[in-house]
Amino acid sequence: MRFTKADLIFALLALATLASWWLGEGAAAGGGHLGTVATLAVLALSAVKGTLIALDYMELRSAPALWRRAVIGWLLVVLGLIALFSVVLTA
Repeated sequence: MRFTKADLIFALLALATLASWWLGEGAAAGGGHLGTVATLAVLALSAVKGTLIALDYMELRSAPALWRRAVIGWLLVVLGLIALFSVVLTA
């Protein structure tokens, strides 16, 4: 059985999803909310997952640079705003 690049990316996405779930469940089990570091870690994992999905599953890796920059830029702006409001509201 040969593993392809898509198999590796799927495995990375699954591991990142499990790590995000683990961080979130740890906070829920403690009866609290995610700390700032854990929140930023979940958002970083989301950025990695979003980038992998956009570049490989949406096939933007071979698209014109403008499209790649627009999609990845949008992703970073949205995650940055979520991080900003998350840090501001918990402070």
